[in-house]
Amino acid sequence: MKQLRDTVWKRHGTSWLWDAEALAQVSTASEVWSLRQFVQASVHWPEDLPSNDSNTLVVAGLDGCLDLLSPTDAEGWLASAMKDAILSFQEFYDGQAALVFWLPSCAGRITINSATDAVSWRCAHPNAQENIDFGRVLWGEAHEYPQEIVLRAGAKAAGLFHLRIT
Repeated sequence: MKQLRDTVWKRHGTSWLWDAEALAQVSTASEVWSLRQFVQASVHWPEDLPSNDSNTLVVAGLDGCLDLLSPTDAEGWLASAMKDAILSFQEFYDGQAALVFWLPSCAGRITINSATDAVSWRCAHPNAQENIDFGRVLWGEAHEYPQEIVLRAGAKAAGLFHLRIT
């Protein structure tokens, strides 16, 4: 998978972050929206976003929702409600804003198959042996994206970035 050391993820596209240092570069805790706020706003987006000089919206809670649902229900919910909200965000801001999902507990839960760049989400207990095909559901396995966000040379991935989901 390609690595991204550019800061484009702070201003454009959709990212899934699990690194606190990366989060601090775009938002403060008081600016983070709940997943509920995000879904509700998808019918009427605000002109100004709360973070990064109005360039970024950070959303927390996606990981908790995925953990509460069965793998089948989680995949269906991602493919419908979440993908629709992400597409709505992209369309409203015409790709000129960043949507960041804060996933503090998922550094080891998002797995990337190095041979295929397929991205999966490892489910929580009691379904810990199952995975959700995250990439197929959210971006249809467009392998030119996502890219691993790397804050500095030699550092571990801080998250994943996708410029435009279709």
